[in-house]
Amino acid sequence: MRSLLIKQLCYTQNRYLVKCISTVTPRVRFAPSPTGYLHLGGLRTALYNYLFAKSRGGSFILRIEDTDQTRKVEGSVEALVNDLEWAGIKCNEGPGFKGEYGPYVQSERLNIYQDHIAKLLENGSAYKCFCTERRLNILRRDAVKSQRIPKYDNRCRDLTPDEIKEKMDAGVPHCIRFKLTSDCQFFEDLIFGGIAYDVSLNEGDPVLMKSDGFPTYHFANVVDDHLMAITHVLRGVEWQISTTKHLLIYRAFGWTPPQFGHMPLIVNADGTKLSKRQSDVKVEDYRRNGIYPLALVNYITLSGGGFDHVPGAGVRLKSMDDLAEEFQIEKISSHPSRLNPDLLEECNRLEIKRRLKDESHTKTLITSLQEMITKTYPDHKLNLTEEHIKSVLNWSASRISRIEELASKKYGFLWILPKNTAKVDQQLLMKVLENLQVLEKFDQGSLKENLRSFSAENNVKFPALMKMLRSVISGLDEGPGVAEMMDLLGKDQSLERIKAVLRYVIVLFNTFFLFSFIQNAST
Repeated sequence: MRSLLIKQLCYTQNRYLVKCISTVTPRVRFAPSPTGYLHLGGLRTALYNYLFAKSRGGSFILRIEDTDQTRKVEGSVEALVNDLEWAGIKCNEGPGFKGEYGPYVQSERLNIYQDHIAKLLENGSAYKCFCTERRLNILRRDAVKSQRIPKYDNRCRDLTPDEIKEKMDAGVPHCIRFKLTSDCQFFEDLIFGGIAYDVSLNEGDPVLMKSDGFPTYHFANVVDDHLMAITHVLRGVEWQISTTKHLLIYRAFGWTPPQFGHMPLIVNADGTKLSKRQSDVKVEDYRRNGIYPLALVNYITLSGGGFDHVPGAGVRLKSMDDLAEEFQIEKISSHPSRLNPDLLEECNRLEIKRRLKDESHTKTLITSLQEMITKTYPDHKLNLTEEHIKSVLNWSASRISRIEELASKKYGFLWILPKNTAKVDQQLLMKVLENLQVLEKFDQGSLKENLRSFSAENNVKFPALMKMLRSVISGLDEGPGVAEMMDLLGKDQSLERIKAVLRYVIVLFNTFFLFSFIQNAST
């Protein structure tokens, strides 16, 4: 009964503490390791921290946690900053930015960690451990054989001062461990609610400082968050179980911890875990595949909660300011966030439409599309006038989700002008023109039905008629159906292309006739 009362008291005190801290101006951080690319989960963490700070007039700090030097990848910090800026996430402090709490790279803060580890050694919250890696491996193997949880047995915790001095004088390598206490820590998770966990049940005393002089994540994380005045820690749910350990370290220093909120996993639509081997995990891949930053950002918010989304109301593309204004941390779901790829395509389609309403963005789209089309069809005569491309962009805005689609073979007829060729039946083509001019409905179904009837009435094989029209309309040997192309081009553009070929054929015929007349007259 007494234990239950103590737990309830701790829980009530923690709820009161949360309520008090929530009124302060937030300082949040995104603290990735420089081990490679920025993935979708990392972007979600950065985005939600940024929106939380922006919504309350706070600060968003970037901190690089590179204490594990063996996993560090050269150039990854620059790539990460570039990805954040591309996504529209602006850092108030961090590497390369102004700030009064730096350095913001952990490998540049080693002297700070040494000073603080000394304080824990002095107050008895930490101790020097001289156990070798071989002994630790034996402990792990024995635990597995005995079907016990592998954990350190805290052997060096009880070394006497003389034993410690003897080992130090002999130059025996050592790390610094934290003394875990057997009590249940409580905290109010901003997303999951009340969490209670006794870390000592499943772990031995954790390492705070490695033998190479670098701190572990758990120690550096706590020290940096405190010294950088972090008020709220929003991170992935995989760190939730470590939070009670962090709370013990805060208590050992006599510090007030920040508020914690843990975001659920992002999973595929079928509930399976995202894999780093997939091509749709890296932010870089989305960029390369024609996804716009605002589209990707909205896509994440549609999958991760934190906003009021009315079911059945459709997708609305929101600016960063809109997202910050509407963000509500209590709306973040504690269930895994399922990605819906269809929503990404819709968001990107809406972003294309938005950009077409802005003159500067439209010019950028035109230039980009000109380059793509030229590269795709280097040996063709192309219609790439600014007026034509702008017209195509406006026409296609509701049909495509990525600008790159317009450079595919499916839409090649939009750019490739028909070859001026005399290899057409002039009389037949003129009849087709007359037939199409009076056609009221110019959609794909009506066109196909009309042309099939036309071929029967004029005793022309339907495939032969389609082959001739394909050459006249697109100048290509393959692609979408003729009726589909004419539907996409529209009546005016389709008829104009037929007329252009007829004009060429007539001019060619007249030239040939005149040349023959002159040649006959001279003889």
